[in-house]
Amino acid sequence: MNLKSTLRQSLTLLTLLTLISACNTKKKDNKGTNESIAVLEDTISQWVSLFNGTDLTGWTIKIPGHALGENFGNTMRVEDSILKIRYDAYGPEFNDRFGTVYYDKYYSNYRLKVRYRFVGETAPGAPTWGYRDSGIQFHGQPPATQKMDQAFPVCLEYNFHGGNGIEDRPLGAACTNGMFIEYKGTQNTTTCIPAEIPKTFHGDQWVTAEIEVNNGEIKHFVNGEEILRYANPTYNTENEMAKSLIDGDNTQVKGGYISLQSNSHPIDFKTIEIMEY
Repeated sequence: MNLKSTLRQSLTLLTLLTLISACNTKKKDNKGTNESIAVLEDTISQWVSLFNGTDLTGWTIKIPGHALGENFGNTMRVEDSILKIRYDAYGPEFNDRFGTVYYDKYYSNYRLKVRYRFVGETAPGAPTWGYRDSGIQFHGQPPATQKMDQAFPVCLEYNFHGGNGIEDRPLGAACTNGMFIEYKGTQNTTTCIPAEIPKTFHGDQWVTAEIEVNNGEIKHFVNGEEILRYANPTYNTENEMAKSLIDGDNTQVKGGYISLQSNSHPIDFKTIEIMEY
């Protein structure tokens, strides 16, 4: 063995021993940090995709005026590994055909993450508020209970707005249909409560929206930042559909179905993931 080889092996061994020593020291000095990292890694590994990127397996469509499961006009379609909502078969009148695509599982406590973008133009004949409007619906009624002409399920909603390039159109409002929520300790008196931290996203950029539901506490996030929190959803006993979902005298909403809105403006969904608690 020549001198260069001997020196190279010695340096390699010295470096390895130095790294081992530093690692052991770090473990002793930062035990809590290392444990936190381990917990974080374990948490990350629990994310489960609800969208397979190929088809709508596991999802059920409901469009007013059409039977449960009927995908009128191929409204919900999967192309290029993206769940696309389109209205090219609707003709000149939208006719209030606000659709819903449900995931076929009841959820209670979880964190949901959706990556989406608005594209194209609003469907002809749609209401003006439909411009770049959509959302994630959750704590929703079972798909099979939605009536033939029922436009929206009983649910809570994380509302999506897209910017028009000029005005502020913040996303992330909490909207209710057939339910009440508590915001800052008081029951809501309006349909929607705007996000506390307003964020507007113009153009066709991808946005990551997240909802955390944990034992009655609900938080909205956008691109990782918390923008709204509220709590304690209950059914509205004056809403006939909501009333039919109440178990005895307990109006508390402990869970429900997750769904995506088809609200008249084309939208793409790239990833839909959930982490149950």
